[in-house]
Amino acid sequence: MGTAQQINAYHRTLPFIEIMDSTLRDGEQTSTVSFLPHEKLVMARKLLKAVNVDRIEVASARVSDGEKEAVTMICKAAQQMGRLDSVEVLGFVDGGKSVDWIADCGGKVINLLAKGSLKHCTQQLHKTPEEHISDIKNEIAYAHEKGLSVNLYLEDWSNGMKDSPEYVYQVMDALTSDPLPLTSIKRFMLPDTLGVMNPLQVIEYFRKMMKRYPQIHFDFHAHNDYDLAVSNSLAAVLSGAKGLHVTVNGLGERCGNAPMASVQAILKDQFHAKTNINESQLNDISRMVESFSGIGVAPNQPIVGEYVFTQVAGVHADGDSKDKLYYNELIPERFGRKREYALGKNSGKANILKNLEELGLELTPEQTRRVTERITELGDKKEIVTQEDLPYIVSDVLKHDVSDDRVKLISYVVNTSYGLKPGANIRVEINGKQYEAGATGDGQYDAFVKALRYIYKKYLNRTFPSLANYQVSIPPGGRTDALVQTVISWNYHDGILRTRGLDADQTEAAIKATFKMLNIVEMNL
Repeated sequence: MGTAQQINAYHRTLPFIEIMDSTLRDGEQTSTVSFLPHEKLVMARKLLKAVNVDRIEVASARVSDGEKEAVTMICKAAQQMGRLDSVEVLGFVDGGKSVDWIADCGGKVINLLAKGSLKHCTQQLHKTPEEHISDIKNEIAYAHEKGLSVNLYLEDWSNGMKDSPEYVYQVMDALTSDPLPLTSIKRFMLPDTLGVMNPLQVIEYFRKMMKRYPQIHFDFHAHNDYDLAVSNSLAAVLSGAKGLHVTVNGLGERCGNAPMASVQAILKDQFHAKTNINESQLNDISRMVESFSGIGVAPNQPIVGEYVFTQVAGVHADGDSKDKLYYNELIPERFGRKREYALGKNSGKANILKNLEELGLELTPEQTRRVTERITELGDKKEIVTQEDLPYIVSDVLKHDVSDDRVKLISYVVNTSYGLKPGANIRVEINGKQYEAGATGDGQYDAFVKALRYIYKKYLNRTFPSLANYQVSIPPGGRTDALVQTVISWNYHDGILRTRGLDADQTEAAIKATFKMLNIVEMNL
């Protein structure tokens, strides 16, 4: 059957695909990642109950006492949920030691690791295929005696199909021809252990496996060394795989595994396949694993990245208001998220209006224009303006009309040098006339104010209000590049005058607050 015919047949059958999550086993093999037992338990509960994956692979047998504690707790919790058969542990052909370890933990499923390539069999185990097959059968028989069901990994299967397909078939024939239930295998799991395959090879090799063993349940386990884990997983499903192995956020050895969220979205949207995954929980589990693993999710990671549902260009926000012209099937609400509209130099009026609408703020067209100009100005100074910043920006703009300024800052330079006091050189315009001055101070802002005081004293013969209090705050939102709000209190006419400045730079924010004060004073003369 050709590829086009396979695709058509696939869409007609609308298959159900089992999803096995290996975050707690293969995901933990990510460099620097080590989960505590209670962390594994929390993630396992979330995966089984909320995300509703079909199976979870939670550990490798005989790794450590901590690992045994984690598996025991997970098995106990899964039994209480009626999901014990969904908990799987990687085991080895080791004379029954892995089987005993899993049974002691209360486990019921072993994912037995056998060799899927001749090189691994002869060069790592130093055994003939016949000897290895005999050992596998003995291990399976012992697992059944201990009450465990068996899934079988054919490690390095991808290279086995490439370099020694006759060996792969020899192992498969030996393990599928025996009618005795004590040697039965529930699933054969075919891994691309070194991440060397491309989708065309997956289709070719899976097609050969399906032709020889049409009744066997095959899983596919992809690695992402060539950034093809998702594509290869879909190629496997297209070619007959009934199960896929994934990890949350694509964690895993070297370049990781196929990320669950991406696989789920493409299976559903592009191939109309059915799974049991609760998509609304994908973002939550991503954040949980990100926290426990310490491995951050790239902001542009599909489905779960911080910015993937953020429209930056104003034309996109405008299109969203016109019959959702820039929408696709990846609706953020589907994944427990919401669409956002970035505020910055590229956002334009449409993005501003979307954010104002979200906050319940209504502005006139002129006010919106001024807010847009202010955001564009701020966007040139920082990566992005957050929605948390917006109320501060609106307040800052509406309380101060620049067009009425009598005191204007034309230019300034502030500097700090090692061993020297900070300095400032400024040029200002007061009632249409420009003045220049320079000064040093205890800080950049102090030097700036001293230069201003000099101008007011020498050229205008006027008193400059004295500073009573100086407060700096960051609008909420937790960003490291957040805007800085400076509120300065001034002694003025036996009272206190407070002005506020907002900017990405603390000194600039203080300067803005200062010029607001000077304009208020000038208007009251």
